[in-house]
Amino acid sequence: MKKVEATGKSVEEAVRKSLVTLGVSEDRVKVTVLEQPSKGLFGLIGAKEARVQLELLPDGVDHAVAFLQEVTDAMHSAVTIERDDGRDDVSINLSGANLGMLIGRRGQTLDALQYLANIVANRHSDRHLRIVLDAEQFRQRRRETLEALSDRMALRAVKTRKDIVLEPMSASERKIIHARLQGHPNVRTYSQGDEPNRCVVIAIK
Repeated sequence: MKKVEATGKSVEEAVRKSLVTLGVSEDRVKVTVLEQPSKGLFGLIGAKEARVQLELLPDGVDHAVAFLQEVTDAMHSAVTIERDDGRDDVSINLSGANLGMLIGRRGQTLDALQYLANIVANRHSDRHLRIVLDAEQFRQRRRETLEALSDRMALRAVKTRKDIVLEPMSASERKIIHARLQGHPNVRTYSQGDEPNRCVVIAIK
């Protein structure tokens, strides 16, 4: 894990400097005092500052990243895993060659890995974590595909005056369809069926 060292007039000051460098709170680190401060002779000669080492302890997301690394290694898929901490969630992105196996059909494998990564992260965290797992912007491309599909099927429903039943989708994908057509003047949407075969219906208003 990442380690930093810092000096200060006191141990507390040195620790504060290190925390700023790491950008974390004190509960995320292990503190080792390497050298206590010394005033020296007459407070001048031989004076030494305190020196500390802070080691960043793994959090829930780190455990999730380690889990994903084990899975991708087991699948013999050479990927780079990057995390980006946001205000409400943590994004983890996979990049590399031959990511199709990790994404799966319509992102089903990626969704399964995301589900497991969230379980691992929250098992090692005292606060709720939400991880969004992506692979080279697959989710953005999938969103654009679904939005285009929504527009086409809504147009077909209006032209034929018949309800359109879409193929079964995950809850997150159904949400994209509902959001896209929420303000449509001529159609409404609802979900029907049971998981994993639950699907969106585009109906005439």
